[in-house]
Amino acid sequence: MQIIRVHADAPLKPAPGADCNGCGVCCLAEPCPLGMLLSLRRTGACRMLRWDDGAGRYRCGALAARGWAPIVRRWIAAGRGCDCTLEITR
Repeated sequence: MQIIRVHADAPLKPAPGADCNGCGVCCLAEPCPLGMLLSLRRTGACRMLRWDDGAGRYRCGALAARGWAPIVRRWIAAGRGCDCTLEITR
């Protein structure tokens, strides 16, 4: 069992394969390969994860890098649907 701290206003985790809704569970549980490189860690929450108050969701901080966003979107599989199979209880 792993305990992760999720922002109180974060949306509920979608089912695997459903559209990403910015719940942040995947990145709070462990960084993706790009997150490992940028976070300099292999376990725990990704340091690149950012909470967006205006949107009420988490976003990848690496996407904010101008000029790199198209590549980053591909590396993190943005828009490909939820690939997190963790079961969540609140």
